[in-house]
Amino acid sequence: MIVTARRSCLSVPGSSERMLAKAAGLPADEIVIDLEDAVAASVKDQARERTVAALADWDGPMTAVRVNAPRTPWCHADVVALAALPDRPRSIVVPKVESAGDLAFVDRLLDGAEAAGSRRTPLRVQALIETAAGLANVAEIAAASDRLDTLILGYADLAASLGATPTLETWLPAQQAVLVAARANGLQAIDGPYLGIRPDAAFHAAAGRARDLGFDGKWAIHPSQVEPLNTLFRPTDEEVAHARAVVAALAEAERDGGRGAVSLDGEMLDEALRVAALRVLARAGEEVA
Repeated sequence: MIVTARRSCLSVPGSSERMLAKAAGLPADEIVIDLEDAVAASVKDQARERTVAALADWDGPMTAVRVNAPRTPWCHADVVALAALPDRPRSIVVPKVESAGDLAFVDRLLDGAEAAGSRRTPLRVQALIETAAGLANVAEIAAASDRLDTLILGYADLAASLGATPTLETWLPAQQAVLVAARANGLQAIDGPYLGIRPDAAFHAAAGRARDLGFDGKWAIHPSQVEPLNTLFRPTDEEVAHARAVVAALAEAERDGGRGAVSLDGEMLDEALRVAALRVLARAGEEVA
């Protein structure tokens, strides 16, 4: 498997040519072009067309596109248009995922659209968990699709769905549920955006909490938040050295014919530790298969 860094995932409206052009030059690990919440219903079609045009000439960070949610009038058209592109985006973000059936619907759309187009590699999927139903079914959702790479926790809609007052303590059970479901299925876990635009003390507290819990990164809603997220989620030199050693030890064992027990500095190694090491290396900017 290949694990890719998603320390900072910057959301950019697909309706704004200016913001799309600026985003291509920013140091975010991933640019998430938004066709959903950031785009008014009256310009959904225009935003989709603008996004497709921008991706055709894209020369910037890894891209994902947040499509409109299943059961909306625009989801089908969004998915089909993106699946027809040969190279980009790398993935789509499906909002308001509430069941395995939502991902099955997207899978079927992608299968058909890719079969009819010129897509070189299958589109990957990221599931946005942002309703009470989605949170209740997160374990089922995390195991629902072979295309699924990532679970993302979305706070604004989840607060409305739960009737919750947003505080760090309020979100701890939801963060743990999403993180456990992601890790149990070999997925990345991305924390949702801090809803202020400044990288202030509250932003750093929220991002630091997510990092300490084990999340791989966090969404940003303003360019000023990108570099702080890259720094916060970057592992230490010691963590990187240990991760390299884990990957190397397991690779050597595999070359030796898959010998049984593998240890490093008294620690028994297995596939789960290799995946954790790959996540560390990804956050350090190294992409290792």
